[in-house]
Amino acid sequence: MFRPSTRHNIPSSSTNPALEVKLNKRQSGVGNSGSGGPSSRYPYRLNFYERPPTLDITLEEFETFAIARLRVLSQIESLTHRSLPFAQLQSSITNYTKQHLLLSSNTARNVNLDEERRRDEIGHWVLRLSFCRSPDLRARFVRSELALFKNRFETDDVNERAQFLRSLEFDWQVVDENEKMRYEKELRNCMWEKKDEAFRSESWFKVPWFTVPDLVGPRRVFIRAGMAYVPQSLQISLVLQAFASRLEKALELTAKNLPRLDEDDRLGPVIDHLASSFLSGVASSDYQSSDSEAAQGVVTAEMVDDVARKHFPPCMRNLYDRLKRDHHLKHFGRLQLGLFLKGVGLPLDEAVVFWRRMYGATMSDDKFNKEYKYNIRHSYGQEGKRTNYPPKSCQQILTQNQPGTQDSHGCPFRHFSPENLASFLANTYPQIDRTSPEMRDILDSVKATHYHVACTRVFELTHAIKKGDGLGEGESVAHPNKWADKSRELEREVIDKIKKKEDSDEMMVDP
Repeated sequence: MFRPSTRHNIPSSSTNPALEVKLNKRQSGVGNSGSGGPSSRYPYRLNFYERPPTLDITLEEFETFAIARLRVLSQIESLTHRSLPFAQLQSSITNYTKQHLLLSSNTARNVNLDEERRRDEIGHWVLRLSFCRSPDLRARFVRSELALFKNRFETDDVNERAQFLRSLEFDWQVVDENEKMRYEKELRNCMWEKKDEAFRSESWFKVPWFTVPDLVGPRRVFIRAGMAYVPQSLQISLVLQAFASRLEKALELTAKNLPRLDEDDRLGPVIDHLASSFLSGVASSDYQSSDSEAAQGVVTAEMVDDVARKHFPPCMRNLYDRLKRDHHLKHFGRLQLGLFLKGVGLPLDEAVVFWRRMYGATMSDDKFNKEYKYNIRHSYGQEGKRTNYPPKSCQQILTQNQPGTQDSHGCPFRHFSPENLASFLANTYPQIDRTSPEMRDILDSVKATHYHVACTRVFELTHAIKKGDGLGEGESVAHPNKWADKSRELEREVIDKIKKKEDSDEMMVDP
């Protein structure tokens, strides 16, 4: 397959000018200048990923390309479990892939096709290494990859798609005109369009019936002698079945050979991290806490209670309510809430004031300064290694430092019992009734371990957002601070509308 390398293993271009040219060609796409036109290595946008890439890649590319694809597959899995209308689902997938895993057709201009398709191919093969290990991972990976391929198939250039299918050389039997007329009545019954012109223009293929179960079940094909007659208009079903079948076999083969692979020791942690991210249902979040203060404004200790009531996600609302009630949180609870508040825009001096106030009379000033103030300053990068720690993402909350019976940190959707979760949501968010269909939807998502789907649904219900829109364009909650930022953004939009209306009314009143 490909051979990972590191940047420092590549000799300096100053000592070998020829190497610089060769390296730049590899990075920008061999045979493609970036001005559009067919790619030499990847002639089609669609790909069955049947030939492993023989490429030298850096460790950075190995990880970043895989994370980019993982983010898309996680979003697709989230969207498919939210019971969205088909058109909305496909639109959301298309918009998300354009942002995070763009793959242009050959007709696109001013696009480096080789680099786009190289990035796509490497990401796919790296994730194969991560997700071939267990039947559950393989099944989830195949479902997400199949949805991604289907979206690309349906949005691909018609001519390019036809050329790609011809290149696969499927062993489908073409139904000739005599056989077509012999079973005209049966074939017509399988068509939505009953007009004579539609029947004459339609072409048919014969395939074993068990290769198209999605068409056999709803009786959309005619079956005779073990062969299913599939119309050209339903060709995508044949293609998707072939894609899924080949990918499943390839993953099983990879799983059998994985123990014998002599892989670089540096790849193990990366592969394990990718697998755990997918199992937790969310990919690594790209949230940058430094942007929050500039975008949302500084939050003072006095403001935290109001911000918590309006804009805290369930995990942070649970921690804050426990802190108000008990005037204390254990270490990981303080860390989870403290880093979140830092991301919301609470400066260090205000954070010290906030925590001292929340502990109240249960703790002396001397004990607070000795045992707690240092940790607050440490999380802001002012003590110890002086690392500016970012807020914890949903993935980290779900997979790291699992809470015990006396702990308050973690994710309510994963770590609460169904009864406690229902009570917590009903008591915390008056928009969600305990016996409502919405609550059942949330609990069903939790039962299926789609915690981010449940959290996203709570966000939609508490902010009067249409089901499926999430944080915008179908994005699921992948970071507590993204919930808070979007919530505050929606509040500002409402305030701006009110101000504009008031200004407009004043102008109408003035003589």
